[in-house]
Amino acid sequence: METPGCENLQLISFHSTSKGLIGECGRRGGCMELHNIDPYVKSQLYKLASSGLCSGVPGQIMMSLMVRPPLPDEESYELFTKEEASILESLKRRAVSLVKGLNEIDGVTCNPSEGAMYAFPRVELSPAASEDAAANDQTPDTMYALSLLEETGICVVPASGFGQKEGRVGFRTTFLPPEDELNEAIVEFKRHHELFSEKYG
Repeated sequence: METPGCENLQLISFHSTSKGLIGECGRRGGCMELHNIDPYVKSQLYKLASSGLCSGVPGQIMMSLMVRPPLPDEESYELFTKEEASILESLKRRAVSLVKGLNEIDGVTCNPSEGAMYAFPRVELSPAASEDAAANDQTPDTMYALSLLEETGICVVPASGFGQKEGRVGFRTTFLPPEDELNEAIVEFKRHHELFSEKYG
């Protein structure tokens, strides 16, 4: 049944096993749904998709389980809904914990993580740090990310790779690690930032 007012809405949706509630990173499986799309366009997209490689068997199994979860009258329904709710609540706690922890670091600001499993904190760096990055032919956030990796073992993605606003320095990180590991990482984020700030004063 159509939502009133959306009868002619054209919509293409994507979903994958690694980016959804299942969160099975490395299990390469995904799907695309076409709603109210011209039949010719659909046929061309289907042809294009058919010419590529499909995901391996584990990815296909994960997709099958994701798009058809247990039904209320099935044996595993109760366990599935319990585990699903537990995972979702844990993801919510981790998202809040990561953003809160990053915002408690002097010189780091981070908006709430909504709709993705990532946080994109902004990092304030001194002119000396930016000058050192330029002297080494790096963006400031690449230099910061490499320093974080070398000092703590935490791997983040420099935000310059995402087309951020000119002059903004930051990185992308995730809240997917288990809660105890994430809490340790938050402590390490702070320790690294303090060391980095002290080095570049």
